Amino acid sequence: MTTPPPSTDRMPFGATRRVSLALVALAALCLWLGDFEISAHDPWQELGRLALGLVRPDFGAVDALGEALLRTVAFAFVGVGVGASAGLLLALCFHRLWVRTGCAFVRAIHELFWALIFLQCFGLHPLTGVLAIAIPYAGIFAKVYAEILDETDPAPARTLPQRTGRLSALLYTRISQAWPHLVSYTAYRLECGLRSSAVLGFVGMPTLGFHLASHFAQGHYAVVGALLLLFYALIASLRLWVRPKLLPFYLLAAPFCLGTGLPILWSNVARFFTQDIVPAPLRNGEGLAGLGPWLGDLLLHQALPGIWNTLLLSQIALVLTGVLAMALFPLISHHFTGRHLTGRLGAGLGHGLLVVLRSTPEYLLAFILLQLWGPSMLPAVVALALHNGGIIAHLVGRRSNQIVLRPDAPRGLERYAYEVAPRVYGPFMALLFYRWEIIMRETAILGILGIATLGFYVDSAIQEIRFDRALVLILITAALNIGVDILARRLRAHLRLRHTINRQSC
Repeated sequence: MTTPPPSTDRMPFGATRRVSLALVALAALCLWLGDFEISAHDPWQELGRLALGLVRPDFGAVDALGEALLRTVAFAFVGVGVGASAGLLLALCFHRLWVRTGCAFVRAIHELFWALIFLQCFGLHPLTGVLAIAIPYAGIFAKVYAEILDETDPAPARTLPQRTGRLSALLYTRISQAWPHLVSYTAYRLECGLRSSAVLGFVGMPTLGFHLASHFAQGHYAVVGALLLLFYALIASLRLWVRPKLLPFYLLAAPFCLGTGLPILWSNVARFFTQDIVPAPLRNGEGLAGLGPWLGDLLLHQALPGIWNTLLLSQIALVLTGVLAMALFPLISHHFTGRHLTGRLGAGLGHGLLVVLRSTPEYLLAFILLQLWGPSMLPAVVALALHNGGIIAHLVGRRSNQIVLRPDAPRGLERYAYEVAPRVYGPFMALLFYRWEIIMRETAILGILGIATLGFYVDSAIQEIRFDRALVLILITAALNIGVDILARRLRAHLRLRHTINRQSC
């Protein structure tokens, strides 16, 4: 029997190992500087009560459950539909610098930040929730759609008659080739839209998150368990009830299921954009002379502490995400579960665990852990690591199933350490860097829960009706996210991490 040639999946560990060790060392330093104290009176008792609520949920005690589910689905469909339509148009001109820059900016701001902005303009109106989802999703769709269209084969376009119009050429060449990939990614974004829609309830929109927050505050863990199980069922059954033939019906019906909300006062909208967001020194007639001290005070006492804590927390969450992903991916890898009945059962349970982890929004998970453990960085770090670790573990596990091992390959820990892990480490690092900017976005927004990241100061400024300060802090958050995204892309290029990245990791 001939020995198989060396696998091309293996990669040199020189630079990658140095970068990995540097990230771990930096996270260890951040861990020493951070606040991870559990201040709750009896956290394990609270955790046990929540677990009991999941085991014995009380579906009958949930008021307006059907309406909350309907609104959650409706906001997701309308927001994702508008975002996908705008994203496709932007993707066609994504080669222009101003389009790429604008899309990078809007997707760098989290949906909850957009919701907080539009709440000041439109109040608790359905337009607030729709725009909060549609605007950042348009930026994401534009980037990914442009990548998908750029990867199409240019040969069919050369065979068209010379007088073929641009729209016809686009439809019959690039879009026709890319259509399956466009549909697949849009379906994934709909799942993300359901999570975003649920989280909008934490800022007052009538979705599942609103009921979850109110019942958790009252200690009704059986109702909380019912809401969580319904949310997981909604995500898990997405492929069963979202059929291509039914999509036009859903998209037409969804706007009528958003509700009416409070009427929009257009005078408030005009005042917000013409007065409220104008820096106070300019609004009060102090001119540029007063703008410097105002901006310096904002940077010194809010922006810099917020940036420090955001970077601190996201660095720890990034490394912990990587540790969890490398520890959990064997749960769905047939190289470790095997193909026999027991192995398939274990793989099914592992797949279910990863589905729950990646389906639970970080904000929702951090909110639950914050109630159980008290205010500190610990709930945020754990929430970010569990969610993102579940996503990367799922993708790395699927990648590992493509590896063919030699017949005499070792088993157990040696198989993991010497055969599988080295071959998936390149794609794993690429995915980890790909999620870095997303982890940063979520870290900033978790400040709304009371953790002193940039979101905490944004929310405080809004509560104090200082919208000018809130806008500056949101712009700083966007700039920070864009900077981390640029750094991650350069690291991927430096380490030559050119492995195919599943677009669902966007």
